[in-house]
Amino acid sequence: MNEFELIDLVLSTLGETVTGDAIVLGPGDDAAAVQVPSGNLLVSSIDSLLSGVHFPADAAPELIGYRALMVSLSDLAAMGATASHVLVSLTLDAADPEWVRGLALGMREAALSAGVKIAGGNISRGSVAIHVSVHGYAPQATLLRRAGASAGDTVYVTGMLGGAAAALAAGRLDVAPAQLDPLSERYFKPTARLAEGVALRGHASSAMDVSDGLLQDLGHLSSASQVMISIDSALIPVFPGASIDQALNGGDDYELLFTAAAPPPELGVRVTRIGEVRAGSGVLLDKAPVTASGYLHF
Repeated sequence: MNEFELIDLVLSTLGETVTGDAIVLGPGDDAAAVQVPSGNLLVSSIDSLLSGVHFPADAAPELIGYRALMVSLSDLAAMGATASHVLVSLTLDAADPEWVRGLALGMREAALSAGVKIAGGNISRGSVAIHVSVHGYAPQATLLRRAGASAGDTVYVTGMLGGAAAALAAGRLDVAPAQLDPLSERYFKPTARLAEGVALRGHASSAMDVSDGLLQDLGHLSSASQVMISIDSALIPVFPGASIDQALNGGDDYELLFTAAAPPPELGVRVTRIGEVRAGSGVLLDKAPVTASGYLHF
């Protein structure tokens, strides 16, 4: 099967996720054309997911596809952006139509769940990798950023932490889509907190997603806002089956980490107060300075 036949297979599998009111011109041309609502900023990000690094090479393609879209969309959630569309580029070491179809099925499921369109992409030959470019929009005045936390703000996190790291440590990634347990589901099927990010517009003073480990990401928030962040380990919402170390340093949670001067609005998911913002710099855990050991590429 050649490149163009693979593209046809992908598009037929993606179905209704490639068309929508905002998609003026979708897959099939040299580029996509998308309508951005008046008065909004275009918010964009791109992620590269490499086989053997960001997903197991032998994992079910449906799970890989779902994970690839959701972890990328989490960047839009962190900015409080409404998700619009994604572009997907695949490099494959072989033209395996069944694997490609499974990948597209997983992406279709994630796109439908997130309410996002897949506006185009590319397929080429090389080491297996998935590159997802995500695009959304948000009003400039209420765009969420890492900078903005002030002394006196409270630190919050959505959901529970450590589940994906626990799944990885326990070897729970060699599973079929129908056999996911709670830990492996946290790894393969995270939820981009898109609606929650939008709901935090005008409420959160700073925000980001927890992707590289809570402590490491708190360090990024501290640095961007030029403040000290103090958290209490007893307050951390640890996913059942995970350890406190996995919740603090494991990463791959894709929950929202944010600060606010007042209690946030009801988000429809668990929200936990884990600490406070102070004048100064760095991160304190149980009143002691910490150095994060979260994920680093280099």
